[in-house]
Amino acid sequence: MTHAFDFAGHRVEARPSGALFWPDRRWLIVADLHLGKSERLARRGGSLLPPYEVLATLDRLESEIAATDPAAVVSLGDGFDDDTAAQALPDMLCDRLRGMAWGRRWIWISGNHDPSPVCPRLPGETVAELADGLVLRHQAGQGPDVSGHFHPCVRLAGERRRCFLAGRDHLILPAFGAYTGGLAVDSPVLSALVPQGLAIACGGGRALALPVGTLRRTGRRA
Repeated sequence: MTHAFDFAGHRVEARPSGALFWPDRRWLIVADLHLGKSERLARRGGSLLPPYEVLATLDRLESEIAATDPAAVVSLGDGFDDDTAAQALPDMLCDRLRGMAWGRRWIWISGNHDPSPVCPRLPGETVAELADGLVLRHQAGQGPDVSGHFHPCVRLAGERRRCFLAGRDHLILPAFGAYTGGLAVDSPVLSALVPQGLAIACGGGRALALPVGTLRRTGRRA
């Protein structure tokens, strides 16, 4: 079950997956896919993680595309865990992304992990930010804007849940990627960006909206 709400004069929908749908534009917006994270960690001598996060993330993204039939898909930066991970994506997965993009616009916003233009084998265009009714960028700046980067999350009933963080000036999306951590909504940086508003928790087949102030007073940390 989605949670519909107004942000900066536009009606949007927080989906349980962590994707945002903008019905008036028919845009599906996701943040921080971090495709290729396991490959990047192995390449740099870090932890060896099972190399399934790309498939898991693309499965979820494909399901969201099937459910919403968007006119455009927008990735709010850090679509890849670094520029080399984008170049190293197997042809099979590039083909899968091209299939998802068929008949629709596909936009990669540059992030701090992937600042360069996307690999030519992949669909779509790369931009620094996108302004079309709403300003879409990787990291919150001059609001109102829609962004990612911080991977907000809350702890509910002892479980860490990714969440949207929606205030007057900023709408911050949860990380969509399978292998991503999170930053608690009561962290200083998120408290400064969204002092009042909603934390919309994902997962469990529904998007659950809770007042940010209540979460911070009760100390429900991620």
